[in-house]
Amino acid sequence: MYSNRYITIYTLIMTLVVSVVLAFTVTGLKPFHDEAEAIFKKRDILGAIEGQLPKKLADMSDEEVLSLFDSKVEQVVIDAKGKKQEGVKAESVDMAAEEKKPEAARQYPLFIFNGEQGKIYLTSVRGNGLWDKIWAYVAIKDDLNTIVGAAFGHVGETPGLGAEIKDNPNFPKQFEGKQLLNDQGDYVSVKVVKGGAKDPLHEVDGISGATITSVGVSEMMVRGLEVYLPYLQAQKK
Repeated sequence: MYSNRYITIYTLIMTLVVSVVLAFTVTGLKPFHDEAEAIFKKRDILGAIEGQLPKKLADMSDEEVLSLFDSKVEQVVIDAKGKKQEGVKAESVDMAAEEKKPEAARQYPLFIFNGEQGKIYLTSVRGNGLWDKIWAYVAIKDDLNTIVGAAFGHVGETPGLGAEIKDNPNFPKQFEGKQLLNDQGDYVSVKVVKGGAKDPLHEVDGISGATITSVGVSEMMVRGLEVYLPYLQAQKK
């Protein structure tokens, strides 16, 4: 029989060995993890303008996505007042981390796609769904008013209900052609309406049975896109 002391020492040594092995494994795999995460994020961003791409994202290899992104996308970071920030890339901005900062100290990523039909401004917005966070990349054409596409995501919305913002392609498609400004030039954004949209330029249909998620998307669009207005309006000058 082994003594208690032997068992204790053996356990401590094995714990140390396993900890060291795990530490080296995590460190060694981190570059691969970071690369995969970067590609996944770029696919998400480009998903908002899939109709403007040479082929569907699902048919593009990771190398093609990276090449397209690096050659066609300009990265800008703005502050809470819409002023461009130097020395930082948009893809490095973590919206979840920024959300924890005071509003005046936050930074926001902006991706500018230089396509055959002109520039498209890809904004990033984030809000609250039923169970957790929701977000979207919203693409605005070079008239700085019209939405040309959107790609939504979520942490844990209910399948068949709130998760439809991502799983049902008909939901983001509704945002195509919608406008941020009304005829008077005032900011009104796009709202998600329960029971059917009536304003063809500023409303989309809500998701049946997912009232809280629909309200969350509406609030996210109104609040989130407003941050980008000062920068976008400055591009008209």
